Amino acid sequence: MAAPDLGASEWERSKISNQDTNLMKKLVLMKKKEALIFPSEESFPTPPIQYRVSFVDHLIRGLSAPIHEFLRGLLFVYGLQLHQLTPNSILHVSIFITLCECFLGTQPNWALWKRIFCLRRNGSHNIAYNIGGVVIYVRPDVEYFDVKFPDSVQGWRKRWLYVREECSDSQEYNIAPFDGSAKILRRRSWDAEATEEEKTATEALMKRIHELQNTRGKELSGIQITAYFLRIRVQPLQARKNPMWMYAGQKDVDRLSKNLSVKDLEKLVRRISSLSKKDPVPTSCRVEPYSGAHALPQNHQVTSSLPPLPEGGEVDDRDIVADDVQGTSRPESEVAGSHKSVASSERETDSGASESMPSLPSAASPKNKRKRDEVADSGTSKADESPAEETSPEEEEAFNPYNDALPLMGQFIRLGTQFIGYRDTVDNLKEALAKANKRADDLALKLEQSEKAREKAELDAASVESLRKRLHDAETALSDNTTQQLAREEDIIARLESQNRRFVRRMSQDFELEKPVDDRLLDALSLLEIHGDEVRRGISDAKTAFSRLFPYFFPKKEQPNTFAAFTKHFLPEEDLGLNLRQENLKIGVEGTIALVAESQQNIDWAKVGEVK
Repeated sequence: MAAPDLGASEWERSKISNQDTNLMKKLVLMKKKEALIFPSEESFPTPPIQYRVSFVDHLIRGLSAPIHEFLRGLLFVYGLQLHQLTPNSILHVSIFITLCECFLGTQPNWALWKRIFCLRRNGSHNIAYNIGGVVIYVRPDVEYFDVKFPDSVQGWRKRWLYVREECSDSQEYNIAPFDGSAKILRRRSWDAEATEEEKTATEALMKRIHELQNTRGKELSGIQITAYFLRIRVQPLQARKNPMWMYAGQKDVDRLSKNLSVKDLEKLVRRISSLSKKDPVPTSCRVEPYSGAHALPQNHQVTSSLPPLPEGGEVDDRDIVADDVQGTSRPESEVAGSHKSVASSERETDSGASESMPSLPSAASPKNKRKRDEVADSGTSKADESPAEETSPEEEEAFNPYNDALPLMGQFIRLGTQFIGYRDTVDNLKEALAKANKRADDLALKLEQSEKAREKAELDAASVESLRKRLHDAETALSDNTTQQLAREEDIIARLESQNRRFVRRMSQDFELEKPVDDRLLDALSLLEIHGDEVRRGISDAKTAFSRLFPYFFPKKEQPNTFAAFTKHFLPEEDLGLNLRQENLKIGVEGTIALVAESQQNIDWAKVGEVK
């Protein structure tokens, strides 16, 4: 069953904040003031003549008026209006054009685009969106740049405005006029693939893209490409006088404003990508882009391959695959909004594309003619049509014998054919549901495994925390030891400096080195060497004086060689003190006898001798 479109009920009054207004003024997104009109109080867009409905988030991702002819062609081939593309889809086109012009040196290439991108419907909860109802995503089998789209673009549907659509000399056809309630129809061109001839013609470009992604040290990323066109202030989706490989710097005619400050550029890149405040924003590309200062190589071939535009101002309605939603996606959620919008990251779209519902059988539609600016485009280009799949109403009637005679029987046969197609679609849906259930079971098993891994990681984290604590303690101890060692060294240096100052004060001279350097320890060693010379000189003088004085005091003795031998001369074997006392006693006795004899007294010396 087809998911219902929200239609006109999806629109509400535009709510553009002062912050958004200031940002657009700083970026100068339009060269002419009248190219941009802010809505007043209307709750449903009613753009003036020559104006289309776009969004603030489209403009800051590279869209400006007049619109680039490559984007015009995409809108025509896919049968879309501007408001039906998500912001990240717009950024996909901007990055692709910048890649072609600045790093491949060619015009945007339709064949290369078909090799990389395709489209799908966007819906949520059995509702098909009209605003942002189509997603451009990278084919699952293609290796392309990781653009790092944000998981959500908050409230972008509410920030709508009017952009003037202009025609330049090289752009003949306008995009479809605004129809806010037009239903989005899935067309065969959404899945159109490049032909073998186109693949051969673009093989060199695909090889160059692979080199840009995988050259070691010169890897190019989607964020680098995005930051580049934001930094040089050239809108990729604007019709320009020159391609970006002729960019001439600040005086370039296609620049919209002066250089942004580093802070403003980083803030803008983070707003339109999934980079966080901790992630660095590239200030330059690892691969130098082509520009006026870095011209294209000589003999470089510039190719041009635009999406097919209508010829003569009118075309047939293009082949419609089905009216319902052909695939859903993980929504690109709005925090402040009535519903969620499309997610545009490549990883999300891959899974959505592989599990999308098969196309319903095509139904015949009247062969109506229409001119530009009358109704919204609603089909694919002639290059995408397949003769085996397309049948005109006349051909259908030619093979139906009941139409002329039995018109009612012809209608029954047509209904029966459609019923068989619907039955096959139901069978395919059942098969897709079974695959989805199996995928859910696999995801549940992986979730259980991840829970066990998480528990194990928590246990490991405890041991790791213990090791970290021990390491921290060891680092602290080492730091303390280092501090103590430095303190000791500083103390030694201070003491050496003090000794040096004392030496200078005492000797009234300083010392010099043969090769002086600012080395305190070497200075201290030199000071010690000077003191050592002084000591050796004093010892030599003392030896000379000693050799002269010793014979005077000890004339009959040999001069000793050591201090210990010298001291023996003062330590004889006999008791010198006893001899001295005896001599003193002898002198005292003799003096006493002399005194008695002089006094002429009679003394009994026998008794005196008995006295102890």
